[in-house]
Amino acid sequence: MTQKEFINNLFHQNSKNFTFFPDKELAEEFIDKLFEFLFLPKTVRHKQAADLEKEFESLKSHFSSLVYDVIPDGVKTQTIADKFFEAIPRLYEGLIADANTILKFDPAAVSVEEVLVAYPGFYATAIYRLSHLLWNLEVKIIPRIFTEYAHGKTGIDIHPGARIGNSFFIDHGTGIVIGETTIIGDNVKIYQGVTLGALNVSKDKASTKRHPTIEDNVIIYSGATILGGDTIIGHDSVIGGNVWLTYSVLPNSIVYHKSEVAVKDKHPETEALNFVI
Repeated sequence: MTQKEFINNLFHQNSKNFTFFPDKELAEEFIDKLFEFLFLPKTVRHKQAADLEKEFESLKSHFSSLVYDVIPDGVKTQTIADKFFEAIPRLYEGLIADANTILKFDPAAVSVEEVLVAYPGFYATAIYRLSHLLWNLEVKIIPRIFTEYAHGKTGIDIHPGARIGNSFFIDHGTGIVIGETTIIGDNVKIYQGVTLGALNVSKDKASTKRHPTIEDNVIIYSGATILGGDTIIGHDSVIGGNVWLTYSVLPNSIVYHKSEVAVKDKHPETEALNFVI
């Protein structure tokens, strides 16, 4: 294939895909602006409530243009935008509850403001909840851009299709993976390096429940891996660090990984000298 043929083919391929492909940079810009609008107040710019209202409407317009890129129907786009922004006040209350949960259980957190500004677990949770809201409105590719953007910034990978309950706590967070069909209950705490994944990654299983269910009040410590759509972690259980689970656990269970750690002096032992006379 010549260079000219390649360029022509690429042009036709890009033209074909462009119709239903959102602007990635504009999507990332929007989700950052929405997060800042909700949680990072700019008192210099917002001198009165009317200023906030103007920015809210501006964000809604920005959002509508994003949705229109993938659903080129003005009426449907407006309906989706209206539903999305109507749900934000209630979603905001839930996210503040998430932030207060982090403040309550993380000894290093000194204020809810610190959690909002500096905690990657909260940021990833906020972007997930906004993305999940849009996912439930049958818009799929834009939420994937949002959560992958958060993944890149935090190291926390939450699929927008996952279902996560109230007062969710992520500590540190780096390396966490939560798959599409995961169900997480209320008051669940997850530490860094946890994977809630699938046992079977065959494409023909895409429409089935492939990821585990985590019931209320469960704690999952760092490095644990829990796999499979039939795997249920019963409420009020504790899953220890580095545990590998592919089967269900009854409520109020404690599951831990047993390992042996040997500690030796780094200096070699002095061997006895044997003299033969």
